[in-house]
Amino acid sequence: MVKSGTRVARQRRHARVRARLSGTDSSPRLCVFRSLNHIYAQVIDDLKGHTLVAASTLEPEIKGSVDGKAKSDRAGLVGALVAKRALEKGINQVVFDRGGYKYHGRVKSLAEAARQAGLKF
Repeated sequence: MVKSGTRVARQRRHARVRARLSGTDSSPRLCVFRSLNHIYAQVIDDLKGHTLVAASTLEPEIKGSVDGKAKSDRAGLVGALVAKRALEKGINQVVFDRGGYKYHGRVKSLAEAARQAGLKF
């Protein structure tokens, strides 16, 4: 008997969310992935299968300013950066994909920062 771990459970939740969400040309999908130390965000057009914009805590633009900050604050910086890059490409409407995570903490911080920067969910 195989035990179901937290990673498998998150992947199942993400599959359920993805069954309902899809990114299009007019409103691509803003997908979030978080690891123990970093957070990643991508704006994806699912019809073409292309990542249009991406940002993470490993970006050179953010990397210097994340030292000594809480993980939620780092996520906020990533949300603002991905929103800025999306707006530069002419993307202002997205569908938010929380990636199987609860909508609180780092995921919520990233989403709220992206909204503050001008993205519409």
